[in-house]
Amino acid sequence: MLTQLDFLREMTFISVVLRLLLAMFFGGLLGAERQTKNRPAGFRTYMLVCVGATLTMLLGQYEYTKLLTIWADHAAQIGVKIDVSRFGAQVINGIGFLGAGTIMINGRKEVKGLTTAAGLWASACMGLAIGAGFYECVILGFAMILSVARLLPRIESAVLERARNMNLYVEFRNLDHMGEIITCIKDLDIQIYEVNIQKAREEKSKNPGAVFSLRLGGKQPHTQVISKLSEFDFVYLIEEI
Repeated sequence: MLTQLDFLREMTFISVVLRLLLAMFFGGLLGAERQTKNRPAGFRTYMLVCVGATLTMLLGQYEYTKLLTIWADHAAQIGVKIDVSRFGAQVINGIGFLGAGTIMINGRKEVKGLTTAAGLWASACMGLAIGAGFYECVILGFAMILSVARLLPRIESAVLERARNMNLYVEFRNLDHMGEIITCIKDLDIQIYEVNIQKAREEKSKNPGAVFSLRLGGKQPHTQVISKLSEFDFVYLIEEI
């Protein structure tokens, strides 16, 4: 580690202020990236999670320092000991409840919010590192987390486009058209694993829909399948999930 930063790892007022400002800055940047994608947890949520984790770590260090100095005599008399790592462990456990609240399964059987939940967890871990004064880890961790959120989706999209398996949500006029859709898919030399029909219910759309689990034959791109099905005038919505 860089010895030049040792004075910032001590429990001083300047060090505390710097760590909290770093937590607000890095947590806010991660949240801003999610905010631009209109995700459940955004700028303020990430910032609060990171700052809260940093405060927890600072509290543990503060109590540990006091037990070794000002409170040393009283602690020795009553046998009080403190494990700083326990504070961080509770943050990691507690953030699971917040992350779970962002995960949902919509009517199309599509899981949403996993990346947001993982981002909140990573933001909390970054806050713990900031609170501990592990600045080198903070910079590297922030760069990696932001890269995962910003750069990897493009690579992921390219990989999925070349994948042979495909889940497709199709919304159409009525269930009588299911046969034509299935015939069209089979004519494209595509194997149908499963069809999950969803009748119009509490969702905004009043039209029935179906989720098709497909195995593409040959090397046809996913866009070709979507384009072919969109030619039907009774198909209102097509979305790969």
